[in-house]
Amino acid sequence: MKIQLWVPGLFDFKGGIQVFSGDLLKALQEILPEVSLSVFILHDRKRVVPSSSSSPKTKHYYSGHWPASIRNLAFSAQIVAAAAVSRPDLIITTHLNFTPVAKLLKDLLGVPFWAVAHGVEAWNIEKNTIKVALHSADRILSVSEYTRQRLIQAQQISFDKISIFPNTVNATAFTSGPKSPALLQKYGITAQQPVILTVCRLCASEVFKSYDVVLEALADIRCSIPTIHYLLVGKGDDASRVRQRVNELGLNNCVTLAGFVPDEALCEHYRLCDVFALPGKLEGFGIVYLEAMACGKPTLGSNQDGALDALDHGRLGPVVNPDDIKAISTALIDILKREHANTVLYEPQRLRAEMLALFSFDSFKRRLAVCLSQADELTEPLKRLS
Repeated sequence: MKIQLWVPGLFDFKGGIQVFSGDLLKALQEILPEVSLSVFILHDRKRVVPSSSSSPKTKHYYSGHWPASIRNLAFSAQIVAAAAVSRPDLIITTHLNFTPVAKLLKDLLGVPFWAVAHGVEAWNIEKNTIKVALHSADRILSVSEYTRQRLIQAQQISFDKISIFPNTVNATAFTSGPKSPALLQKYGITAQQPVILTVCRLCASEVFKSYDVVLEALADIRCSIPTIHYLLVGKGDDASRVRQRVNELGLNNCVTLAGFVPDEALCEHYRLCDVFALPGKLEGFGIVYLEAMACGKPTLGSNQDGALDALDHGRLGPVVNPDDIKAISTALIDILKREHANTVLYEPQRLRAEMLALFSFDSFKRRLAVCLSQADELTEPLKRLS
């Protein structure tokens, strides 16, 4: 049995889709250790594969050495040629932009394909070729029920074609622990100061920005908690505007833009906060919510995006209207004053355990195994494998 996995990246940049792609690869390797896996990576350059991603049955192919102007074309030529030669039993693409090529191969060679829908890229599809290709997919893996509903609404995809397949979290990398004295000193925060944390991209092109509404809520929060500090982690082309907005709101002494933080330092930053807040409209799911809860931190999200799924519709953390600044400030004040009705927020180990009961890597693997076993297009290949 042969499977091709098409991903935008695995190693050089760790965005949400890249992390999901790595988890999917690992799950495939563990569920189907005898399957030949060919992993085609659009943006990464050839490198030594980490042991966590290596397997004698897995081969990696890179396109990151091509100039950006022709990289997509070179990648497309590579995956078409590879499929024509090897005739895989299944293609899985973790980005919808690759689906037109997958449809072409299905039409020409009869190769079935699955696509992963993460969020806004599935709701606001502008290219008609992608819309058509999605209807041709044998299976769409949606990272949340919210994303599935938006996808059905926007693209009229059949409900039965879409399986819920949420993200998982690295439970070893993200654990609870004390606040780092070095980070407290770096950011000029005392150990007693309450800290709100947001981890996200600072993207100027996004119409709604979750960090803006937290900044707006800070004025109200400061009235109740004068020593509050807001730590915003992330990089992007919106950073200069955010600094200007902080200055306009008179928040310079209680807001820190930390910029880019490498993966290995993220856990210490989650540990630094007393509540994680990302009340947005654009999250298809949001791995950051899982990372915060894995560190035992109370977590606030939105009731208008995939945070509903990540926070189990409010059971694991409050979900609020992201347009309601008062609701955001009230929820954060209640959490920080330990007055919130949801007691799991104040029990780090219980919060972590209940989150992992839903979103552990073992749960991720079980969901994938069910999808594979129930796929009609894989009945014969799985029989051959057994």
